[in-house]
Amino acid sequence: MKIGTCVTFDGVDKIAKKLKDLQDHGFTTCQLLCWDPALWTPDNAQRLKEALDTAGVTPSAFWCGWTGPAVWDFYEGPLTLGLVPQAYRAMRIQQLCDGADFAKQLGITDVVTHMGFIPENPNDPVFAPFCEAVRTVARHLRENGQYLLFESGQETPVTMLRCFEEVGMDNLGVNLDTANLILYGRGDPVAALEVIGRYVRNLHAKDGRYPTNGHQLGQETPVGQGMVDFRAVFKKLHELGYDAHVTIEREITGEQQLTDILHAREYLAGIIKEEYGGNVVC
Repeated sequence: MKIGTCVTFDGVDKIAKKLKDLQDHGFTTCQLLCWDPALWTPDNAQRLKEALDTAGVTPSAFWCGWTGPAVWDFYEGPLTLGLVPQAYRAMRIQQLCDGADFAKQLGITDVVTHMGFIPENPNDPVFAPFCEAVRTVARHLRENGQYLLFESGQETPVTMLRCFEEVGMDNLGVNLDTANLILYGRGDPVAALEVIGRYVRNLHAKDGRYPTNGHQLGQETPVGQGMVDFRAVFKKLHELGYDAHVTIEREITGEQQLTDILHAREYLAGIIKEEYGGNVVC
């Protein structure tokens, strides 16, 4: 089991220091995040690959963002996020394909994104066109030898499963965000594994609490201080045969972010060693 963290790629002039910091803190793996398609050039890919090699850091996945409005709440979120809003769908299909091509140049096979608030009702007129959009992206990634991973949270696990069945591609997977299911009030990550566990290819280790009103998401917390039962999560993952990447995500900035990430690594490593009975690689 490999424990890493998230690193945002926001320019080649900044990434070398970020990767050096990872190296200095003993991390050898990360999930790369990027929301700026203008950065996805062959030259940047080459320079980023050199920086990764120099730091001895291996990316487990590429978190591919997209442009246009993005509001992370229950009112504007369904209108702005992912491939669900028809107004931004064509643009974002192309951006996800472009991001996958960039990831391919880095040798990354797993491409992650938020798909948006997928309709619960399969008879909703938005559902079928949304699934066709996903199919278009998945076909492109399959030509690249890549997997398209849905980050969990904005849809129930059953809705995600229904989408996978409707799309019908064999290169769909899940980036299980342990906190998002709670933050969005969509369920519990342990129960979610009963539904979509066989599709999990990467993991965001994050913690949080359920929403307290109908407008805003719940509150993220440091790992171990929220509602996620990480021991039960890793027990279930072990039963499912998962032995890949654990990516710590802490969505704050400043010195406290690093403090919380390092604490999370120690906390999670102890649980993983107990549940898996083996070594943990950072």
